[in-house]
Amino acid sequence: MTQTIKINAPFDGALLAELPVSTDQQIEQALATAHALYRDRKGWLKKAQRIEILKKAATIITGRREELARLVAQECGKPLKDALIEVDRGVDCLHICVEEIRTKAGSVIPMDLNATSAGRIAFTQPEPIGVVVGVSAFNHPFNLVVHQAAPAVAVGAPVIIKPAAKTPLSGYAFIEILHEAGLPKEWAQIVLPGTNEQVGKLVADPRVGFFSFIGSAAVGWMLRSKLAPGTRCALEHGGVAPVIVAHDADLPMAIPRLARGGFWHAGQACVSVQRVFADRRVSREVAERLAAAAEKMTVGNPVLETTDIGPIISHQENDRIHQWVQEAIAQGAELICGGKKISDSCYAPTVLLNPADDSNVMRKEVFGPVICVSSFDDIDQALAAANSLDFSFQAAVFTQNLDTALHCYKHLDGTAVMVNENTLFRVDWMPFAGARHSGHGVGGIPYTMHEMQVEKMMVWRSDVLN
Repeated sequence: MTQTIKINAPFDGALLAELPVSTDQQIEQALATAHALYRDRKGWLKKAQRIEILKKAATIITGRREELARLVAQECGKPLKDALIEVDRGVDCLHICVEEIRTKAGSVIPMDLNATSAGRIAFTQPEPIGVVVGVSAFNHPFNLVVHQAAPAVAVGAPVIIKPAAKTPLSGYAFIEILHEAGLPKEWAQIVLPGTNEQVGKLVADPRVGFFSFIGSAAVGWMLRSKLAPGTRCALEHGGVAPVIVAHDADLPMAIPRLARGGFWHAGQACVSVQRVFADRRVSREVAERLAAAAEKMTVGNPVLETTDIGPIISHQENDRIHQWVQEAIAQGAELICGGKKISDSCYAPTVLLNPADDSNVMRKEVFGPVICVSSFDDIDQALAAANSLDFSFQAAVFTQNLDTALHCYKHLDGTAVMVNENTLFRVDWMPFAGARHSGHGVGGIPYTMHEMQVEKMMVWRSDVLN
């Protein structure tokens, strides 16, 4: 009897689909097929073919924008208006891939600099590193698969995608669109392992050239430890993002951005606003303004255009978020708004003022609609608190003072520091990377394509060059 996985909508539990679990034999076949394609250099896809496929895929997605966005909203609980943006980003990612194919090439290596290099010219050209395996997360089920599969197609690497078990439908939809656009099916495959052991075996296979992971730090680092020698990887984990709000910050400008950054997709984003360190002169006002913004947001059914905040991915996660908030209140945090489950699947946008430094909401990634505001008297103490965790991803500062902004940029741990913008900010052509426990390698379409390639050099000696 074939084992299956049921895909239920997180908002109301409605059954969306039931998919067969991949067997060990099917996963082995996927690897064997992908590796055979990579080893057959005569059969590699030409750049012109890849460009045509990516362009056609972008056109197909644009034509099905509303249908795909509704699927995203249903299976991961992202509000429809944000799901539409996710689909649009996917289209843009495909166009970025095309631009990279057209404009990026190898380089000329200087020769004729001494007697050893005389009479020689040298240059490099990029080649795919090998089979790409992508393990994706639930929170952006369409665009994250785009970020893993589209760059692989762009560089000419066979790709195998393992989507999140809770949200695989959008991933399947994208891979099927690639096939519809003309990509031979064996060049982009999708598997749905039923056990962690199967996932580990897939990732650890020596035929894998590049491993892309988006998800929790514990799982990502564990899988990295299993990689075969020579397998390159990129890991994208959580961030527990810190924000500094100086006393001179433009609060009418800052508050909508902070609220959006903390409550967007119910806080289920790796760089969502979570820890706000605000100057004591404005900290209560920041918290109260955030609460006022939260109370204007509509929480509920993600497929409705009026919904601002959808459900948490599972009832268990909703329970955990509530437990962490209640623990923080018991430890002395002041509840400004929220702090309650609206239903088994939805959590009220929550603002806490001055939670204890050692509380879970200050030390771990909540991955829920919870913003913590902590008062500070000295900005360097706030920076020290912001930097006190093992996580390092995107950070932010709100100020109207140039020196304050530069001081925070210099001293904040993070791979990116936003000034007068929230930590959630991202465009798909910029580098996007976690450091320390937050990740390894660099994301963003151009950077991912670079990671999925090697530069192969030719050195040509000729007497006529002397």
